[in-house]
Amino acid sequence: MKINQIVDLSVSLRGDIPSDPPGFVPEIEYADHKQGAKQMVQSFPGLSSQDLPGGEGWSLEKVKMSTHAGTHIDAPYHYRSVTDDGKRMMTIDEVPLDWFHGPGVKLDFRHLKDGHIITPEEIEQELHRINHKLAPGDIVLVNTSAGAKYGQNDYLHSGCGMGREATLFLTERGVRLVGTDAWSWDAPFSMTAKRFEQEKDPSIIWEGHYSGSTIPYCQIEKLANLDQLPSTGFYVMAFPVKVEKASAGWARPVAILSGE
Repeated sequence: MKINQIVDLSVSLRGDIPSDPPGFVPEIEYADHKQGAKQMVQSFPGLSSQDLPGGEGWSLEKVKMSTHAGTHIDAPYHYRSVTDDGKRMMTIDEVPLDWFHGPGVKLDFRHLKDGHIITPEEIEQELHRINHKLAPGDIVLVNTSAGAKYGQNDYLHSGCGMGREATLFLTERGVRLVGTDAWSWDAPFSMTAKRFEQEKDPSIIWEGHYSGSTIPYCQIEKLANLDQLPSTGFYVMAFPVKVEKASAGWARPVAILSGE
């Protein structure tokens, strides 16, 4: 395959923007080269910082964050401990690597209002519009209005969500990796909370995620630059960091656009 362009589909990890609910925003401590020099001389007795090039040592960072911070991939274990038929759900280090690369399909739902629950019918309409039939191994990326809001105060409350039936529509056709540029695969929690207050129906809570106990799948959340992708004709690679027994792993997914 001749590579024409590689599109970065990840956001940068930052501790200074409202990318997550309070208490879940990454905390990043930076040590510059001068601080690194002080650390280095402690490791090498007799060494002075003046002995180092420019008086500089290493730079490094310490990060405190959830495995669901930044662009990350949820493992089936995130949704429930067991499947509907009692089998243990896979943690992120157990998911087959084959799930994390494949032909990409972008569904453009930016026109749908915040909090809207996507239906199978709407997926079928979009697939018809882009003239694509889903195949096993396709990686489906959902472009919502939230993609343009990352870093803004209303990001957590933006974008449409994938309902249970919409998610099963994809997984029943062999899709095992999906993604969204919203904070969650489901609708924003704030809007679902308002619905629940009125309807008192617990089945609407995390309904897209919970469908994973029927057919296990993985999902990428907090994607970026989906507006730069065509509907089809690109290849996705999105491998998660291998965190033992974890519900998710950080990732830097890319879309590879091939040349003629």
